[in-house]
Amino acid sequence: MSEVRTDDGVRLHVEEVGDGSVVLFLHEFGGDHRSWEPQLRRFARRYRCLAPAARGYPPSDVPDDAAAYSQERAVADAVAVLDAHDVADAHVVGLSMGSYVALHLARQHPTRVRSAVVAGCGYGSRPADREGFAASCRALAEALDASGPAALEAYGGAASRLQFAHKDPRGYAEFLARLTEHSVTGSRHTILGFQQQRPSLEGFADEFRRMRTPVLLVVGDEDDGAIEANVALKRTIPTAGLVILPRSGHTLNLEEPERFNDLVAGFLADVDAGRWAPRDPATVSTTAMGLDA
Repeated sequence: MSEVRTDDGVRLHVEEVGDGSVVLFLHEFGGDHRSWEPQLRRFARRYRCLAPAARGYPPSDVPDDAAAYSQERAVADAVAVLDAHDVADAHVVGLSMGSYVALHLARQHPTRVRSAVVAGCGYGSRPADREGFAASCRALAEALDASGPAALEAYGGAASRLQFAHKDPRGYAEFLARLTEHSVTGSRHTILGFQQQRPSLEGFADEFRRMRTPVLLVVGDEDDGAIEANVALKRTIPTAGLVILPRSGHTLNLEEPERFNDLVAGFLADVDAGRWAPRDPATVSTTAMGLDA
């Protein structure tokens, strides 16, 4: 393990294991650095793996200032982790909150990202969903104020997590136990500063069309809040491939660890072998609708 200091003085805890090309793992709101254990055990056999705990997630620092939390800050933190470990470029794997960071890291810093796995991305990203998503963020913040860790446990029982509970009760119980260990302050600031305030993906459609970083989109077919956004991203990003996992929800890397690992391993191998090119324009339907349709 290692520690990184960001430009605003926040200390980030980073799990580090393995040697070789670097894979940077970015966790979801409901997870932390420990959520990537099934991936670290697999990929450390041939890659150097870095898995930071985001600001607000112990053992990383939990800034008291709500203004210290945002999507832009999370992207800058990812760059800080790469810089501190002398990494010129990395494969980046993100889930949910972490997938937004991976996507925007590739958009803003394309030379630092060899490839991006964008899993479970899309909640609240379409205009019709924005108001409801923002309201749900505020409701969770209010529940955290009123109930503390119990609110996090209730969050972990969302519909998109139930397939995980059905498939792997023991793993799901561990997920809930770890979730209730999170900092209430950090969770509150993250949900209001990062989640609620993150900009709509539609506003970046033109930039996404110009992206040449290889992208693998992964979503569960029972992750109802994310499916349409992933289809739109697939139609917008010319280098994107899309995998929809059957009978699966939001917590993909823990719910289906073997499938997830195999998908990521195959993708990284294709990228490293130069076999992940932009989509042939001749295959694009004139009626297909992307992000800004």
